[in-house]
Amino acid sequence: MFGPALPYATRHVPAFGDTCAKRRTVRDNLRATAIAMEGSVATDDHYFDDLHVGMRFESGTHTITEAQIKEFAAAFDPQPFHLDDQLARATMFGGLAASGWHTAAITMRLMVDLGIPAGGLIGTSCELSWPRPTRPGDTLRVVSEVMEVTPSRSRDDRGTAVIRSETRNQRDEIVQQLTARMVAFKRPTS
Repeated sequence: MFGPALPYATRHVPAFGDTCAKRRTVRDNLRATAIAMEGSVATDDHYFDDLHVGMRFESGTHTITEAQIKEFAAAFDPQPFHLDDQLARATMFGGLAASGWHTAAITMRLMVDLGIPAGGLIGTSCELSWPRPTRPGDTLRVVSEVMEVTPSRSRDDRGTAVIRSETRNQRDEIVQQLTARMVAFKRPTS
C-alpha cells in the first residue's frame, strides 16, 4: 500500500551504533508502521490556484501501538514515560504516552498522503502544541483547514498558505495542533 515511500525510509535510517542489526530492526519497524497505516496516498494535487480560505481536508488514519511508541522513543526520545508503562504511571501522564515528536511524525505522514499542497509540504514556519497525550491503541487522523492564502511578491510561480491541522484520536479529542506556513506552488503553465 505504501510501497513507493518505503525505499526512501529504509535507505535513510540512521546508524545508532556499529551493528547492522540495530539498523535492520529500525528499518523493519519503519516498514511495519508504514504498512499498518490505513488510508491511501493522494492522487489529486492542490496547487496554490486551487486553495482558498476555509478549504478543509481530512486524512486517513493510523492506529499507534505500544510497540511503536517504545520503538520511536528508544531511538529518538528515550524518556521513561515513553518507554515504560509502570514508570509512566507515576508521572503527570499517568501511563505510557507517545512522544509528541512521534505524534508529529505520524501527523506528517498522514498529511503527506493528503497531497496538500502540490509539490510537497515545504514549511517556512509553524506553531505546534500537544494538548493531550497520544496513547497506545489511539487511532489518529488529521483534519486540516486553509486559514490564509497569499501570493508571493517576488516569485510568480508560488505563494504561501497557512494551514491549521488538528490531529484527533478515535474519541475526536485533539492530541496535536499545528499551524504551519507553507510554500504553495502555482499550477504549471503549458
